[in-house]
Amino acid sequence: MSFKTITRPIILGVVGDSASGKSTIANGLAKILGPERVVSICTDDYHKYDREERTKRGITALHPDANHIDILEQHIQLLRKGQPILKPTYDHVHGTFSPCEYVEPREYVILEGLMGYATRAMRDCYDVKIYLEPEEDLRIKWKMQRDTTVRGYSEQRVYEVLDKRFQDSLDFIQPQRTFADMVVSFYPPETNMGETGANLNVRHTLRPTLPHPDLSPVLDAAKKGFRLELARDIDGKPVDVLDIHGDLSDKRAKAVEDLLWNLIPEAQHLRESVGQFRTAENDTALSHPLALSELLITYHMVKAALGHHAI
Repeated sequence: MSFKTITRPIILGVVGDSASGKSTIANGLAKILGPERVVSICTDDYHKYDREERTKRGITALHPDANHIDILEQHIQLLRKGQPILKPTYDHVHGTFSPCEYVEPREYVILEGLMGYATRAMRDCYDVKIYLEPEEDLRIKWKMQRDTTVRGYSEQRVYEVLDKRFQDSLDFIQPQRTFADMVVSFYPPETNMGETGANLNVRHTLRPTLPHPDLSPVLDAAKKGFRLELARDIDGKPVDVLDIHGDLSDKRAKAVEDLLWNLIPEAQHLRESVGQFRTAENDTALSHPLALSELLITYHMVKAALGHHAI
């Protein structure tokens, strides 16, 4: 079943530094919207050099010169027009390239990676732009967990990579934050600073570049565990800031999820289990703040498909 009124693909961007949770968010959204209606593309596939060559050249994957920005820009424009692309493929485990992949756009296209908002022409193609900004110590823990268990790095090697990438992150990744409609920031509660999973809090910085939903019924129903306030972003511009606490009970979280689903009645058929992620032990766990974050992003994807904030 499709409820779209916009005939072209709806494009979502998910940008953030390495190990900021991009793949987790992208996979969760694909599950909600329906895998048969979504194609997910990692913009890191557009690296210009393999890992060995980057080392020789003394350049990191976070630098624009290490990426085919022009081809990525062209491919995003083609996808928005509903046209297929021949996408490069980068193997993160081995740091090498694999054969190119023929990709046809579907109703929804999710582009996640490091450089998704690098140019004006790219940014103009998105319907919804998300930037992930976990608390930095948390991001480092996530990166250590992933790179040592999935990519075969030693802890020392991870720290070396972080140090080498530090300046490029400041210069090229973090500035993309300013172009996002929503900044999503996971952080540990004060009572458990070592938390890295299901009980993390999340803060949403909601910019007026999109018409965000009226969340007052959600806040009224939740009573506690949520806080919404008007604030100033780091650039001084006014934003709404929504905090969701990680200690929400299952009952309260379910009630809030129901209210969010009621904001998009056209998408009731998309109801599925949301908020799942992989733990350090590779088990599946549920995070209520992650689930509610995914639903808020889904809200904007559905409204974009209905033409409510078409660009």
